[in-house]
Amino acid sequence: MEKEEVIKNSENKEFLLKVLSKEGKLLEYASQTMQDDKELVMVALKQDGEALEFASQRLKNDKDVLLLALQTAPWTVCYASEQLKADKDVILASVQKDGQGLYFASEELRDDEEVVKTAVANKGIIIKYASLRLRQNKEIALIALKQNKKAFPFLSKELKQDEEILKFINE
Repeated sequence: MEKEEVIKNSENKEFLLKVLSKEGKLLEYASQTMQDDKELVMVALKQDGEALEFASQRLKNDKDVLLLALQTAPWTVCYASEQLKADKDVILASVQKDGQGLYFASEELRDDEEVVKTAVANKGIIIKYASLRLRQNKEIALIALKQNKKAFPFLSKELKQDEEILKFINE
């Protein structure tokens, strides 16, 4: 599908529904009105979560819309509003697939054990974005190190001297 054809039909919802069900990122060329149409955006996101980039700000702040995008594109949590970056369901949906989502989480969620454990289990070095309190948590440190020993420099000073952690690092 040519983008010119989408641009010509940027206000034609029926046309866009068909097109976006096959190539979600063509949402970029839809009119602003259509980029703010929840039904249309959801169709685009089912095809490609990365289409969230082209949704209206209002829809980027819609939890249902964001959760759908995160299913296939967990990094799109970067487009979330501050309110949704503080929503545990949203951040967990992101970090379960890509620990990098912790980077975008609110300070409160960077201090949430479940969120941080989930994040470091699939991207150990993301521990560097956990709260200082949780970077001092031995259980979380070991989860991070098992995933990637390169997480070691981001541990607390005390944990860097812990015998069990040093033994694990030197294995």
